[in-house]
Amino acid sequence: MADIHFGTDGWRAIIGEDFTDDNLVRVVDAAARIFKEDAVAAGRPADAPGTLIVGHDCRRDAHAYARLAAEVAAAHGFRTLLTQDYCPTPTLCWSVAQDADAVGGIMLTSSHNPAEYLGVKLRMADGGAAGKEFTDRVEAVLPDAATTERGACEEADLMTAYLDALKQRVDVEAIRDAHLRVVVDPLYGAGRHYLADLLRDLGVEVCEINNAEDPTFDGLHPEPIPPWVDRCIAKVPEMGYDAGFINDGDADRIGAVDEHGTFVNPHRIITLLVSHLAEDKGQHGRVVSTITASAMLARQCKRLGLELTSTPVGFKWIYAEMEKGDVMLGGEESGGIGIPTHVMERDGLLMALLLAETMAQRGMSLGQLVDDMFQKVGKLEFERRGLSITEEQMARFRASVVPDYAPGEVCGKKVVDVDRRDGVKFYLEGDAWVMMRPSGTEPLVRVYAEAETVDEVHALLDAAEAVVRA
Repeated sequence: MADIHFGTDGWRAIIGEDFTDDNLVRVVDAAARIFKEDAVAAGRPADAPGTLIVGHDCRRDAHAYARLAAEVAAAHGFRTLLTQDYCPTPTLCWSVAQDADAVGGIMLTSSHNPAEYLGVKLRMADGGAAGKEFTDRVEAVLPDAATTERGACEEADLMTAYLDALKQRVDVEAIRDAHLRVVVDPLYGAGRHYLADLLRDLGVEVCEINNAEDPTFDGLHPEPIPPWVDRCIAKVPEMGYDAGFINDGDADRIGAVDEHGTFVNPHRIITLLVSHLAEDKGQHGRVVSTITASAMLARQCKRLGLELTSTPVGFKWIYAEMEKGDVMLGGEESGGIGIPTHVMERDGLLMALLLAETMAQRGMSLGQLVDDMFQKVGKLEFERRGLSITEEQMARFRASVVPDYAPGEVCGKKVVDVDRRDGVKFYLEGDAWVMMRPSGTEPLVRVYAEAETVDEVHALLDAAEAVVRA
């Protein structure tokens, strides 16, 4: 039996290796026990502790695995609703939050991981990600063997009401009147057809790519960053369209491409949407971002008089801030952005609609919006790398670099502050920064850097990589 642990957001493994029927049953059996324990403690009867909703993405055999998960959970007395077809993670989260009887959700997805992976994300009654305290309890009761107990589940349409709700979040007439033309790239993931058809319903001309039923994802990693977005980067200027919107494998993340074929990274999307919500839609509240967020976001919040709260990497930390209240928007460097008045989770489809709405209401192309933003907050460049290293290097990195490494300067830039909450981040003069942290979802160390020029970013990344590999 596999040694199962929950990472930054769920448990993930390779299908047919550690991701097997038996290991899935063990995980769901343990999760159902904890969901039931909390439901009973809240006053629900043990023989009818509530509803659990089960969703899945587009990976190999995902529906069959999801049915198995629903049947295992049902054996604990839950009413289990299984999605009729693949669905985005935000759909599952929204559906849980809207169902008064639902105590949680189980999403079978491996998000942005390569096609050979599948995994389990656990969601709470408000649709938010299960925190470490909850997943630690699940790990503590993982059985050594897979139970044979099964119950009956029901299939449910999760998509119709959710898609209708998305339309209520934006100015439909403004989008319709703008006659936008966009490329949609779901990267073969769970947003395929859904976002494209939704935009078409709003009068947008759409060219959808990478939308076939292909559990291999045609070799692409379903992560909305280069090089996996190169087809969209080429397609937008080829079509002469206004923008491109890209979602990850479970459609809770977003990336974008402007009319010139320039990739608009999540840092810029978050910074732009904060302006849109505050200035165009009159919203207010705190902005919450992870430690890897751009200094441009801090500048934007200062310009708009908004409080900015920083968290470790992982949307579950943003969710914890959303639970406290007074949050307008939460976002992370990887492209997960959420609005708690919609659901306490990321939603890549809603973010695409909000970008379309911004373009429509301001009468500007995506490239023009970004240029206008640069005029107001300045322009910074960002990149990250994933470094595969040996176990010995990882051990040294965790034991000595993260707690103790303390240079006075990096690449000639003075270190003005250090943050060791999640890996180690060095704030440098001129709003530049460099960061090193072990991934919570993959066996590698990620290095991040931001500075005024691409050359400076590359120099910072090279310096960080040398430290990690030493």
